Amino acid sequence: MAMFKESNVAQPQGLTSAEAARRAAAGQRHSTRFEGTRTYSQIFRSNFLGTINISLLSIGLALIILERYTDAFISASIVVINVAVGLFQEIRAKRRLDHIALINRPKVTVIRDGAEQDILPDETVLGDVMVVEPGDQIIVDGTVLSGKIEVDESLLTGEEDLVRRTEGMEVSSGSICVTGRAIIEATRVGNDSLAARITTGARAYRRSLTPLQQEVNLILRVLLLMTAFFGGLLLIGSIMHDTPVTETVLAAAVIAGLVPPGLFLMITLNYAMAAVKIAGMDALVQSSNAIDSLSNVDILCLDKTGTLTANKLKMQEVLPIQGSEADIRAILGDFAANVTAGNKTTDAITQAAPGETRSINDEVPFTSARKWSALSFDDAGRRGVVALGAPEMLGRYVGEDLERPAEIEAWAERGLRVLLLTACPEPATLTADEANPTLPESLCAVAWICFADELRPHSQETLASFREAGIQLKVISGDNPTTVAALARQAGLSETDAISGLDLDAMSDSQLADAAEEFDVFGRITPQQKERLVDALRRRGHYVAMIGDGVNDVLSLKQANLGIAMESGSAATRNVADIVLLKDSFGALPAAFTEGRRIRSGMQDILKLFMVRVFSVAMLLAAALALQAGFPFSPRQISILSTLTVGVPVFFLALWARPTLVKEGEMLRSLVHFVVPAAITITMAALTVYLIFHTGHDPDTLAALRDGGVIVLTNSQNSALSEINQARDAITVTTVLCGLLLLIFVEPPKRWWVGGDEYSGDWRPTILAGIMFLALIGILFTSFLRDFFGMGRLSLQDLAVVVGVVVVWTFVVRAIWRYRLLDRLLGLSISRNVIPEETPETKTA
Repeated sequence: MAMFKESNVAQPQGLTSAEAARRAAAGQRHSTRFEGTRTYSQIFRSNFLGTINISLLSIGLALIILERYTDAFISASIVVINVAVGLFQEIRAKRRLDHIALINRPKVTVIRDGAEQDILPDETVLGDVMVVEPGDQIIVDGTVLSGKIEVDESLLTGEEDLVRRTEGMEVSSGSICVTGRAIIEATRVGNDSLAARITTGARAYRRSLTPLQQEVNLILRVLLLMTAFFGGLLLIGSIMHDTPVTETVLAAAVIAGLVPPGLFLMITLNYAMAAVKIAGMDALVQSSNAIDSLSNVDILCLDKTGTLTANKLKMQEVLPIQGSEADIRAILGDFAANVTAGNKTTDAITQAAPGETRSINDEVPFTSARKWSALSFDDAGRRGVVALGAPEMLGRYVGEDLERPAEIEAWAERGLRVLLLTACPEPATLTADEANPTLPESLCAVAWICFADELRPHSQETLASFREAGIQLKVISGDNPTTVAALARQAGLSETDAISGLDLDAMSDSQLADAAEEFDVFGRITPQQKERLVDALRRRGHYVAMIGDGVNDVLSLKQANLGIAMESGSAATRNVADIVLLKDSFGALPAAFTEGRRIRSGMQDILKLFMVRVFSVAMLLAAALALQAGFPFSPRQISILSTLTVGVPVFFLALWARPTLVKEGEMLRSLVHFVVPAAITITMAALTVYLIFHTGHDPDTLAALRDGGVIVLTNSQNSALSEINQARDAITVTTVLCGLLLLIFVEPPKRWWVGGDEYSGDWRPTILAGIMFLALIGILFTSFLRDFFGMGRLSLQDLAVVVGVVVVWTFVVRAIWRYRLLDRLLGLSISRNVIPEETPETKTA
């Protein structure tokens, strides 16, 4: 029996089909395509028109002009792979979200031409008369024409309490009918509705760069400037010395190689592999850099209702006043099984104590104003009245003073919801006066029952792992501050005071920022205040992630560095999030966090190797130009260095990377600590080898030097040319051997190798270095490969000289790292794990 059935009210006729069609044609249709849901063209533009891709395409164009078609093809291929991986991932995420939105699309029942009919949400027009029943989501703003309903507005406000709406009152889009039945008229549709207005500030798509991407972009700009600088010097030198065009072109190709396209490919592949891995753990990655972004988070903000909690209750304990617990559970089970309109409380009872369907002769449904509900059973298996509700409301019907046991006070302190179960043995009429239902005078108290908010799966373990990782947790909710604080304690957060949105309203921006850092629990917070809190934390230098599910969370998700949404949340929230937790489970977040740290750790090693190669080659070029000693490499020799020291190894380093904590600013300091000494000492070693092998030449010989072709030379020029070619070969072997040893230094398998990076004990990079060394030997001693890479044949004596220089370099660079010579000069502070103390144990190791 439904108390709110309005049988005496004539049903409105609603719009005619013709009038509805005219209003739709006039633009009064409920069309709310959320612009955060990107189109395919927007996805393509955001992936293609990036700084890295444009830079690589520019380099490719320059290489085509230089007639280096193979190198141009490689550069363009990197762009194609970058774009293809990004498109695949983000289009896949879009389709999955579109599918979720489709299956979760609310049904709409309208009255047109005097009859009820079901239509699609976007077919609703202004002035439509709609029928709302329990479970229906209200998609437009409207006015109640008749009937009484109670709605859940938690997606809009974050508050769990039901709100009563009766004739003449307004209802808001985004709310859900929980009890009752009403007929409403649509007064605001489309972008004029409340839900659409709340999300107005979140409609523009934004892509936030992670600290790793910002650092790589900075490196890219430096390298582009460096390339432009050397290119300018080369052009000036060519004009001044009348250098042949072919030699200038080959030199320009080497200079263009200073911008390493493989570095950007590794970032793309790392992100793609992480997204695929996390997708298997029920997390949908919408933004390619989201996993990396998560690893930088130092403050995690969570909404309460529907995010931290599952928007469900769990029956915790039963404390009998009379009778046994088994009897009380049977009464509760029958009560929950027979109410006309269930709610979270009856759902929790059903889960804990299943009951049977009985015959009832009257019912009083629950309302937030009354705070109790009752059934009158008239069945062979159960007779009498059973009422369940708030103790302060039902207590007045019990003919005795209720004593609250100590357990009840303990439950209240823990934030649990306490209800009172009452009963009388005889059936009764409860709704003789429907507006003021009554309970029989013989009602007596039977038991105390407590309920707890049910937390999301894996939420406690996830939050505990984040706390252990040093991430500060903050719960921001539209609910009562006391309730939010109690739930925060239940979730494992430390004891903390709560602050209300009313207090924040009176604060200046600086005071609000102080409160944002000081407090961990915020209640009665509006969507705009959530946005301000997140913005204040970011302005204080924090990297903020926000987890939410409702329309009221959209603005704060957009403001955060990283937005995370629940699958069951609103479509607007899912659309703006960087990560969507499928099945509403927190379980994927710890793995994603670890994967993000693994990416950063691996990219740190990869950056070190790339930067050493780039800067050592750049300094060799600068020295050669300054000394007019000829170009130290040919393009084909550079390809040996690139392939053996970074091209192949970095792919495996990315696969083998270990998750480590990289603090803010430490990555740049670590790069400087490793790269600068290595690049300078490799340059010095290469110049030493060059001076040893190149004892003299004349300018005419250098002008005649080129890669390929036939030049008529004198005997003295032939001798000088041979020395220059031999010096080039020796420099190539020297830089390759140093680069292979850097693979060992970057992941030290034994403590003797610690200095440039912290001890790992991983032998795989060392084995890989050995394999690359064998590849180098194959190139040097196979005539076909030597000719292909433009290498001459070095004698064993020549190789011994090279190896001797490399051995000296090894001890020198290790000493610079270990004694922190550069760090002390620059005032850098490096982790003690990287710079071990010299002890007898480390010396023998």
